[in-house]
Amino acid sequence: MIVIGIDPHKSSHTATAVDPVTNTDLGSIRIDATRTGYKVLISWAKSWPTRKWAVENAEGLGHHLAQWLLVLGELVFDVPTTSTARIRELSRGGRRKNDRIDAAAAACVAVLQGDARPLDREGPTDILALLDERRTNMSNSRTRLVNQLHALLRQLFAGGAPTSLTAASATTLLRGFRARSEVDRTRVGLCRDLIADIRRLDDQLAANEKHMSQALDKHGTRLREIDGIGPVTATRLIGRTGRASRFPTAAAYANYNGTAPVQIASADTDRHRLSRYGDRQLNSALYTVAMVQTRMPASAGRAYYDKKIDEGKSPRAATRSLKRHLSDHVWRTILADEKRSHRQREREPASAA
Repeated sequence: MIVIGIDPHKSSHTATAVDPVTNTDLGSIRIDATRTGYKVLISWAKSWPTRKWAVENAEGLGHHLAQWLLVLGELVFDVPTTSTARIRELSRGGRRKNDRIDAAAAACVAVLQGDARPLDREGPTDILALLDERRTNMSNSRTRLVNQLHALLRQLFAGGAPTSLTAASATTLLRGFRARSEVDRTRVGLCRDLIADIRRLDDQLAANEKHMSQALDKHGTRLREIDGIGPVTATRLIGRTGRASRFPTAAAYANYNGTAPVQIASADTDRHRLSRYGDRQLNSALYTVAMVQTRMPASAGRAYYDKKIDEGKSPRAATRSLKRHLSDHVWRTILADEKRSHRQREREPASAA
């Protein structure tokens, strides 16, 4: 099977076909990043009936082309940029190379070395990831607006507004205020604009959470059966995790989300410290679940936390242990959901036939 490597750029893509047996460059083509260019590419690739595609950074600049190929039924792999960079570094030498096809050829080699992962067509998981990203952006915008409102109210009232400021409480606070200067009238006008923006974002956040619940129902996940996991947290866990099967073990998933402790061995001491690597938003979601469960006396997480305290661990170390325990549980749950969904898709064509 021929491997076709893709080096994507914003306005153009370069493709290189490589024979995996002899590692021979069979040809290269450069296309515009347009639908017309895609059709030219697939016509060129028909010279090799059995083929697979290696797209560098298929979640970034190569995303649109990769999904277009998947719709056509092509076998597509995602190659991380770190792998192609490493291969280009190792391949440098006295032999002159063509920069135009260098990265695409490196992507092919990366696939042959096993540094790629197969891609699937976009589905429910991608919907949840988009909703989570949208909610994060709206939450950040709301926080920024509330901070601006706090600053203006502090200039209008002695001591400012209460910490837990909402659109309703700010409106009540302004209702009894009488501006005594043109500057204060301008501040009041800006406050009202900010309050209107905050109300709009509150409505959008509520609609976003409702959309999350509907998407989770269609996804059929059982994450919400775990104590401390609601629609927003479940959406983040699934959206940030993606396909659970891409992690071979629960330990690999824990390393990805930063809950796996890092061992420190120095002289006669052998201890562990908190990992600062991994997906920090995923780590934050697991931390939220851990803190909620420790506040629920009847939860399984609280029982696990108490067991670690009885073993002599400090509260902070017990919380870290609970986070790692939850990471394993979440990974197994998402993996089971994925396998169940796969079995359902396999049964659907059979029942339709």
